[in-house]
Amino acid sequence: MTRPVVEVADILRAQGQSFLDRYRSSLDFQQLKALRAIQRCRTAALGGHRDACQSCGYQAISYNSCRNRHCPKCQAQARERWITARQRDLLDTSYFHVVFTVPHELNGLALENPRLFYDLLFTATAQTLLEIASDAKHLGAEIGVIAILHTWGQNLLLHPHMHCVIPAGGLSLDHRRWVRPRYAFFLPVKALSRVFRGKFLAGLKRLHRRKKLQCAGPAGALADQQQFAKLLRHLHRHDWVVYAKPAFGGPLQVLRYLGRYTHRVAISNHRLSAFEQERVTFRWKDYAHGGKQSQMTLTGTEFLRRFFLHVLPRSFVRIRHFGFLANRFRLSRLALCRQLLDCSCSMPRAVKSGEVHSESPSLWHCPRCGASMIVLQRFTVAELSTCTYFDTS
Repeated sequence: MTRPVVEVADILRAQGQSFLDRYRSSLDFQQLKALRAIQRCRTAALGGHRDACQSCGYQAISYNSCRNRHCPKCQAQARERWITARQRDLLDTSYFHVVFTVPHELNGLALENPRLFYDLLFTATAQTLLEIASDAKHLGAEIGVIAILHTWGQNLLLHPHMHCVIPAGGLSLDHRRWVRPRYAFFLPVKALSRVFRGKFLAGLKRLHRRKKLQCAGPAGALADQQQFAKLLRHLHRHDWVVYAKPAFGGPLQVLRYLGRYTHRVAISNHRLSAFEQERVTFRWKDYAHGGKQSQMTLTGTEFLRRFFLHVLPRSFVRIRHFGFLANRFRLSRLALCRQLLDCSCSMPRAVKSGEVHSESPSLWHCPRCGASMIVLQRFTVAELSTCTYFDTS
């Protein structure tokens, strides 16, 4: 992949102080931590290491990465490690992709209560899928769900939604057979939408009644019980956006597909097209007009304000597993699923045969021959000052 023309780190180094002067009072510790990490990522401030090519002997000194989960440059290795760990969890069947979205009227509450709000989004999504799937009218089975939280839209504004990747079918409630879906889109979207809306709003109402919701800033009016009830009545009258895509293939396809969603940040460096005179231009898809490709230009401070809206609370888990993929009984249930799917092997055929694999664990390849580079020596910040050659790619 070609090197991006501009990076989020470049914008931070140029406009970071102006951004802090304007918004520091509204930033929490995790946002400030991410800001400092991205600014220093792959610079001498983090130290470095000497790498050598195992094939031709070429050597180079590179700066260390920050490894912050919100840094656009530090997600590739984390994604590959996650995909490698998930290979053994895949079933030899097709998979569906279902997306749950909350209305924009709730964005104020999400900003003030990110941990509570996003936990509720996970809970309402999982309970909706498991409840509808277990209903004999629809599937009558226990399903497995990989749920991935995204909080952004293409324009970087707040847009909380949940991506769910689900095997096509599930265990019968007596665990004696594999039940295949009867619908082209796995489960009826209208039923999912209604149940999801009810569960999410019931959860919000419960949090508000227990006075756990912070209602400040744009959500300040919702501290009043009558205003909060009025909002809930309004949201109950409208359909919520839930959509499903048809099955997209087996293990090989699902791993590639998951890689696009699991460790994504609000915007990748490759979507940035220009940074000139304190203005940032990036590519985006306007889904309100059929996914039309467009260019958006923002001031540097506004771009950074939108980017840091999507920094998650400390230790918040944004990829979770439910149903028969839940951690506590994943191994036993997956073994049963494979048995009922008539798999003679201990893992999906594509995985066992080597068709499914992640990229090489070494993402730093020799610029001369393309072989993997290995780390020979690590340097502190002080030691780097004596080195004469750096490679920050």
